[in-house]
Amino acid sequence: MQRYFAENIEDTFLIKEDDFHHITRVMRMKLGDEIYCVNSNQQTARCSIENITENEIEAKVVQWVEGDMELPVTVTIVSGLPKGDKLEWIIQKGTELGAHEFIPFIASRSIVKWDAKKSDKKISRWNKIAKEAAEQSHRAVLPNVSTPVSVKELIKKAAEYDVKIVAYEEEAKLGETANLAKALSSLNKGQTLLAVFGPEGGLTDSEVELLMENGFIACGLGPRILRTETAPLYLLSAVSYHFELLNR
Repeated sequence: MQRYFAENIEDTFLIKEDDFHHITRVMRMKLGDEIYCVNSNQQTARCSIENITENEIEAKVVQWVEGDMELPVTVTIVSGLPKGDKLEWIIQKGTELGAHEFIPFIASRSIVKWDAKKSDKKISRWNKIAKEAAEQSHRAVLPNVSTPVSVKELIKKAAEYDVKIVAYEEEAKLGETANLAKALSSLNKGQTLLAVFGPEGGLTDSEVELLMENGFIACGLGPRILRTETAPLYLLSAVSYHFELLNR
């Protein structure tokens, strides 16, 4: 059954714009068809389409649905701006794996230079990708993709998090294997994790040192060197295993 994030007023959801088009033109649904709707309070309901106008659908709640599809800890992924569509891949797959937020990071070795003039269009596209992935994977949380930040802005924001890690390939080359496990073990359900990943060329020594001076733990991600678009997915999979499978 299709799932949509929508405005909720009492026992009615109002569906507009892209989702309206998807329901009426792509899925070709009609009155009486059922969908899942999620409101801004992360509550999910099974709904029946009751009315279709020229630009809006009214869906009535049939049953509120219980169930927690979210990771037990809140994970924010910080990615050094990569080339091409790699960040879109990270956002899409990271959302499917349970990420709560994505923060692009203007790293020293980022080949892509951030164009502020095109920022609104880019950020809108990234958030649309996150929304579609959240609906596809039956999330109750709609991940946010923020405007790219500098290292100073990142450090300031990091003060809000319970645990902060930075994936550093030099640690992996040296055979470091314990820090990630220790970091995850130090987290309790409901706490927050901020994870930083470099762009294609990796993070510079000075960037890592600065992050570590501000409370970040440098972690290797196993013995293999991972691509910039693979490393965040490794981390999210490790979080899921640790909190959702290992401790059941």
